[in-house]
Amino acid sequence: QVQLVESGGGLVQAGGSLRLSCASSGRTLTSYAMAWFRQAPGREREFVGSIDWSSGYTYHADSVKGRFTISRDNAKSTLYLQMDSLKPEDTAVYYCAAKWGGTNSSPRAYIYWGQGTQVTVSS
Repeated sequence: QVQLVESGGGLVQAGGSLRLSCASSGRTLTSYAMAWFRQAPGREREFVGSIDWSSGYTYHADSVKGRFTISRDNAKSTLYLQMDSLKPEDTAVYYCAAKWGGTNSSPRAYIYWGQGTQVTVSS
């Protein structure tokens, strides 16, 4: 079992920055992949980016590439999402997720999920 707890959401003006954290516990994350997803009201859950925990190799969705950065702190078993140049369309509940094996952009591939943290970007 892997437990995930997100934090760091909030209200920010367009053009601002936020950093989300996802603290994990329960198992070491070697051989796991972790990802960030987001879901706005009335919309499907959307892939934001992922990281292979062992290698640190990251993938970012085109919609956030160049603005968002995924990283991890192995010693703290914590995943991060640095969000810069935020836009109102980035408003959503952001979730972190984990799966054994390689990364994947489909939410159906992930079996462990955090409770989500709200990010609201005002214009």
